[in-house]
Amino acid sequence: MRKMNGSGSYLKNQVRKNLAKAVLCLFLFCLIVFLVGLNVVFALTSEVFDAAGLFVSLVPLAAFYFYLRKYRIYNGGWAGEKQVTKLLSSRLNDDYVLLNDLYLRNGAGDIDHIVLGPSGIFVLETKNWSGEITCRGDEWERSGRHNFKASPSLQVKRNTAKIRLIIDSSPVLKLPGVWVEGILVFTNNHSTLHLNNPTVPVLKLPQLVNHITSQRSSSVLTPQQLETIGKEILKQKN
Repeated sequence: MRKMNGSGSYLKNQVRKNLAKAVLCLFLFCLIVFLVGLNVVFALTSEVFDAAGLFVSLVPLAAFYFYLRKYRIYNGGWAGEKQVTKLLSSRLNDDYVLLNDLYLRNGAGDIDHIVLGPSGIFVLETKNWSGEITCRGDEWERSGRHNFKASPSLQVKRNTAKIRLIIDSSPVLKLPGVWVEGILVFTNNHSTLHLNNPTVPVLKLPQLVNHITSQRSSSVLTPQQLETIGKEILKQKN
């Protein structure tokens, strides 16, 4: 499988950024506690100041847990994306092109993967969620959590619409009727899916390659056309 240069590293950057912020907040918390401890031992300041110092130390401590949680979320997502990349790279031949981790401008947001193949374009949204996951149309519930603010199926549909618009409006491509499909992929082995009328294909990771390769189209895209489509998409990268 071919990979096009220019793919982003949004999740990787978020993992590193939030880990660095968590470490910095933990350092500040330890520093404040250490200074307050010195004041207590050597009676350098009043008890009021010591109490205030301990209260202030709660700010970086709270921030530490906030950034640690964000780090874990992004790191889990990054791990899931790496699983998808590894599978696709090992199972699809050079008739396919892979774009990873694209952050498009104009509000389109982050797209985990785009697979360009002879039979069409596949826009993938990857979720590394565990536990019981229930889908009812575009409404999702995860292990008792209701009313997701960001529906993953709506997210992949928005991203798919953006890619379809790029292809249809490009003066370079002139390829009407290209098949563009959004797919929601769950990578965690410890997830159980309960699907009720999903609005996009929802797959576990082992099903992904077969779904892509089994797609048939009336017109076959050539390697040159796939290369051109990939370049047009990369022009929209933020």
